[in-house]
Order: sequence, then structure tokens, then C-alpha cells
Amino acid sequence: MYCDFLSFDNETNTKKIQYVNALMSEIRMYKPYADRYSVKTIYIGGGTPTILDEALIMNILNTINHIFNVDRFAEITIEANPGTIKYMDLLSYREHGINRLSIGLQSADDDMLRLLGRIHNFDEFESGFDAARRAGFKNISVDVMSGLPGQDMHTLVDTLTRVTEMGPEHISVYSLQVEEGTPLSKRPDILDMLPDENTDRSMYAMTKKVLKASGYNRYEVSNYAKPGMESRHNCVYWTGGQYIGIGIGAASYFKGERFTNIKNIDNYIEICEDIRDELTKETDRVRLYDSATTILREDVQTVYIESRMEEFMYLGLRMTKGISREEFKERFNRDVFEVYAEPLNKYSTDGYIIVDDNRIRLSDKGIDVSNYILADFILDK
Repeated sequence: MYCDFLSFDNETNTKKIQYVNALMSEIRMYKPYADRYSVKTIYIGGGTPTILDEALIMNILNTINHIFNVDRFAEITIEANPGTIKYMDLLSYREHGINRLSIGLQSADDDMLRLLGRIHNFDEFESGFDAARRAGFKNISVDVMSGLPGQDMHTLVDTLTRVTEMGPEHISVYSLQVEEGTPLSKRPDILDMLPDENTDRSMYAMTKKVLKASGYNRYEVSNYAKPGMESRHNCVYWTGGQYIGIGIGAASYFKGERFTNIKNIDNYIEICEDIRDELTKETDRVRLYDSATTILREDVQTVYIESRMEEFMYLGLRMTKGISREEFKERFNRDVFEVYAEPLNKYSTDGYIIVDDNRIRLSDKGIDVSNYILADFILDK
């Protein structure tokens, strides 16, 4: 389960409350199907959820626990911006079952953080991290970025070293991708400062080297963890598991369909208020679910077997352990070589893919060019 948040400024408390109430109504909408599933992970993120009062976050968690069967040992994560972490809130999170914290640092270089428009500095990150440890968090993830404007190998290694010295259980290192239409894409002066492709690739190799030396294993293309501390929530995505996204713009894979929620907050709140009103009546809950989702969701796609095979391959191969040939056969009743003989033979011959008796995975040099390789596992091209 994934709860999506948007970022609010500090002067919209009424809108925050309206939005949280809407989230809870959407969660309750799933009641007709909730008993069929056991929730193994909950991820509260997609913005800066810690800007909300902790009582609002607790209301969301209480609603989830009331509607769904939440596993006793579920991994429950909340994202946090270093500038919004409060010790007393962290204590409350722990008391209500949140057991994992994901902190978006990005860089230990304060000048680089300002360039990116971040509201925190490294000292605030350190303070927030220490507060989380004092509050009892034993599972902390830190997000770092490579390929940043003006970043060189020295500043990247400095960031990685300073982070590993603090000992988080998990580190994600993503290369900066400048999306069209974002403020950064409209700054040619900053775009000119981006590392070239060769430097970016060298940074990727250096990241693995530095983190491995500090006891972090790469288990996915951009994710590293101490043994046994891999993100269980992200592994659901990479292994084709079902998940429900709650909130505006949240993506889901549920009952054989992929879809996203509408992105307009006012429309979302209005729809969910109608859902709340209907839930107070003797309404057929399945019919309510069906009618509400037709206006709450967009980009609805039925996931047919070809798409499920594609996703099994190009998401599963992002993980360093790769995919199980046996599991492919169990899911799709076909041998993986029957479907993907051409790319598997091509890339295994060239040393980009390693095939053994039961598993297929990318080699180190295959991971370096994974985007090109994984594109060949799309069946409908």
C-alpha cells in the first residue's frame, strides 16, 4: 500500500485536513475487497508527509488498520525532508507502528542543495538523523543523487562517505534526470554544469565501490542495503506484486489493472466527500467502489499476460539477483527462453546477462547499460 502526498505550504491547514479526510474516505472505499488481502508494507510518501501534524498521519494509519488486514510485522515507512523532522513527531510515529524512515538528503554539499532548491542543509540532516535514532528508528534509508550540476567525483565520494559514517541501513543513489517542464529544465546555466555521460557512468561505478567497502550490498540498480535491510516495499514493485496507491496522482496495480488517481486536488476532495456521504448510507459497497473509481481514476489499463511478462523481466532484472526461471514458468506457463530467446541469447553471449540453472541476471557490465538491454524485453515494439 502506498499513500501519496503533495506538498503544502504552512498556510493551508484547512486544505490539509480536507485532503487527509479525503484520503481516509478513499481507503474506506476498498472495504469490499480488503479482507482478501494481507498488507505487508505501507509507504507514506510522494511529497513531504512529515509537514502534516502527526495526528493527521495517525488518523490515516488508524483507518488503514481498521479497513485492511495489516500484517503484524509489516514494514511501515514514512518519507521525511530533513527540514521537517521533529523529535516528538518521530516518537509518535514509532508508537503508532511506523518502523522505517526514508530521509531525502540528496547531497552533503550545502551549495549544491541550494542550487537544487532544497530547504535543508547537511547539519539539519545530521540533526534529523540523530533524532530518529533517539526516537528508536532502527531502519533508516537515505536518498542521495549523483550527476548533479557542478558535482564531481570528489563531492560525490564526500557525500557517500559522510552518509555511510552515520550508518543508515539503506541508501538509494539515483542519477539526476532533468524532466521537461521542471524549473531545472529552464535553467541553461545549470544544465551546462551537468556531468557528461562518461563521468556519470564513472560516478555510478564509484558509488558501488564506496558503498560496498562500507558494508552495503547493491540489490537493485540504484539501491544498496546492509544484509537483510532491503526495502520490502520497493521489492513489491520490482517483483510484480499488487499495490494500492491512495491520494492524488497515486499509481496502483490492483485486480489486474494499472491506474492512477486524478491529479486535481479540488476534484479529488469533492469526489471523496461524496464517497464519505455514501458510506454513511446503506449503500451497496461494491457498487459504490465501481461507480467512484470511474471518476477517481485515469489511465486505466488492463494488464494482459504479455505486459505482465514484460514487467516481470524488465523490473526483475533491475535487481541484482535477477529473475527466477522457475517462477516465470509458474506465473505464465511458458519457459522464459520460449518467449525471450533472442535477447537472452544475444546478451548472454556478449556477457551482459548471466544465465544459470534457475536464475537470469545482469552482469556488472550489463547493469552499466541496463536501460538499453531492458528495452529489448518489451514484446510489443
